[in-house]
Amino acid sequence: MEKLLVLMVMLASCCARTKDLSGKIFVFPKGTANDHVKLITPKTSFSAVTVCLRFLTDLTRNYVLFSLATPALSNDLVIFKLQTNNMRVHIRQGGTDFLSLSLPPNAWHTLCATWDSENGIARLWMDGKPTIKRFIHSGQPITGEPSIILGQEQDKYGGGFDASQSFIGMISRLHVWDYVLSPKEIRRYEEDSNFTPGNVLNWRALDYEITGSVLVEDELTL
Repeated sequence: MEKLLVLMVMLASCCARTKDLSGKIFVFPKGTANDHVKLITPKTSFSAVTVCLRFLTDLTRNYVLFSLATPALSNDLVIFKLQTNNMRVHIRQGGTDFLSLSLPPNAWHTLCATWDSENGIARLWMDGKPTIKRFIHSGQPITGEPSIILGQEQDKYGGGFDASQSFIGMISRLHVWDYVLSPKEIRRYEEDSNFTPGNVLNWRALDYEITGSVLVEDELTL
């Protein structure tokens, strides 16, 4: 049994890759309960966090953009688009909805989400426009080995996927930091101009594993 576990770890490691994805995109061409990208980081504690990414989709139903689960909580950090033009953010055991956003389909959108455990405040920046600040959860950092997934929402650690919540479209330039970016830093990210790459997940040196029919393509070809 011990040798089998070692072999499984070796096989999983060989499937992971660290790659500079500058000028690239992940393409999620169909809705399934399987296809996803797993993002890998050694970081196991977050007292604050900023997630930034670009995405394009024509979906009008609910879909997930970012899912981080820990062994303790399946929704430790989730960014979820609702059927209305609202975005739901889950942190730890709390959640809130950011309302009345402008999200026309078939257009690239830039999204940044921030949260600080000290005061529990979260905020979104959608295409350069900040939302109001909303309270989610305070006094407790995100802790535990993270399972970070693109393309699927985790109803359990590393799994429990539902095709009706899967993402169909393209995602690019994902970065994650273990602190709250300033408005000036977020602006630099949005303009792709001399910003500091994520120190948790860095699109220019991303450690990831693909499961299913997810493609990596040049952004300029689309």
